[in-house]
Amino acid sequence: MLATMPTAMDLDHLLSWADAGGPAPVELTEASVERIAASHEHLRVAGRSGAVYGLTTGVGALRNVPTDITPADGTSHALRLWRSHATGYGTSYDDATARAAMAIRLHQITSGRSGVSAALASSLGAAVASGAVPDLHRLGSIGTGDLVPLAQLGLTLVGERPWRTGGAPAAAVDDADALPFMSSNALTLATAALVHRRLARLCEAAERVTALSAVALRASLQAYDARVHAGRPDASQRAVAGRLRALLEPAEWTPARIQDPFALRTVPQVHAPFVDALVTTEHAVRVEVDDSTENPLVVRDGTPLHHGGFVTARLSATLDALRQATYPVIALSAARLSALVNPSLSGLPAFLASGPSGSSGVMILEYLAQDALARARILTTPVSTGHAVLSLGLEEHASFSTQAAWACEQIVELAPVVLACELVAAVRALRLDPSRLPTSPVRHVYDAAAAVLGEERADRPFDDDLVAAVRLVEHGLPA
Repeated sequence: MLATMPTAMDLDHLLSWADAGGPAPVELTEASVERIAASHEHLRVAGRSGAVYGLTTGVGALRNVPTDITPADGTSHALRLWRSHATGYGTSYDDATARAAMAIRLHQITSGRSGVSAALASSLGAAVASGAVPDLHRLGSIGTGDLVPLAQLGLTLVGERPWRTGGAPAAAVDDADALPFMSSNALTLATAALVHRRLARLCEAAERVTALSAVALRASLQAYDARVHAGRPDASQRAVAGRLRALLEPAEWTPARIQDPFALRTVPQVHAPFVDALVTTEHAVRVEVDDSTENPLVVRDGTPLHHGGFVTARLSATLDALRQATYPVIALSAARLSALVNPSLSGLPAFLASGPSGSSGVMILEYLAQDALARARILTTPVSTGHAVLSLGLEEHASFSTQAAWACEQIVELAPVVLACELVAAVRALRLDPSRLPTSPVRHVYDAAAAVLGEERADRPFDDDLVAAVRLVEHGLPA
């Protein structure tokens, strides 16, 4: 019987390590090496007794073509397959994503169902342990396996491609390593995990920036009253309203209106789907990270089973939903910014200007926010509805989870800009009328932002303020 299966990967440890180093989140153990070696031998035995896709045959439309085990040029099938798929172009993955992907791939291999050799796994394990970084290109994946970057990683591990930083002992080339090593979406998963963490931080920041604007606009807290949400079976909506109450109570002001604009009044309803989408996305990432999707899959009795587990349809659908849930949150932020610069709603000078007549104040922040919002809106188009026919018609479906993760990367660069514009305006409004700031916990949000935002009220560029505000939104706005 094979040794005990590995435990689930700790994603928090993985992402912290990918960013800052430290103890590796996964390592080879005696038990995992035993599993890996056993599955590798099973795959070889199966290849000697019958056809095994990618080992004794070509891949894709070449599935019925036997591989030439003694080619005239002496190269192995593994090298030919990796070389043919390692066609990189364009930008490369950043260090954190490349490192996280290697750790995810190692974790998957330790399950002992891939057929990858212990030698290749050992080289990958050494690279992960040392923090080495390969140079892996982004183009070439469509949610059916990260073929291009993993072929490049395979060639790096056997010494055919240089490491970007660091290195690991080169593994011997083994024919049985070729397709099994590429049969993973590790780069897409690493991207999705890193994006999820950034959006989770943004979710917290969005509530805190909202609370600051609510104070500056002297909002009514009735929209967040527990009695409004008590009868609705929506735990996330109740939680958002509860967190806003915790920031704002006691409300030491008289509401300026009997009923506020939607940008203040509907926050629990709009933020709740975003909270839920984050939970669903984390689950989808964990499912894929902890699964073995290699094709063929070497099961416990040694049989290689051919299947379609490498199609990451769940991940693609959840990432589409995550972007679509993110957009309304920042759309409300842009609307609150518009309210802050509107004298009829704020009771303050137009555009929060201070100085000679005709001063523009923070007018330009609306343009910046609307530009970022418009770009983000384009990114909400679902990619999981796409269609592709490849390899002479044999592969007629793709999940496009890689493109879904890429679109999330783009939106996570834009969303903090919108919130940062609102944050700069809210702090400016409260500086114009400090009496509006209560002693409730939202004061901590104000103090953290005011400490890094310039106090000069004359017309000026807001470049430095926006950099500081984006940093607060992205890395955690204290409350």
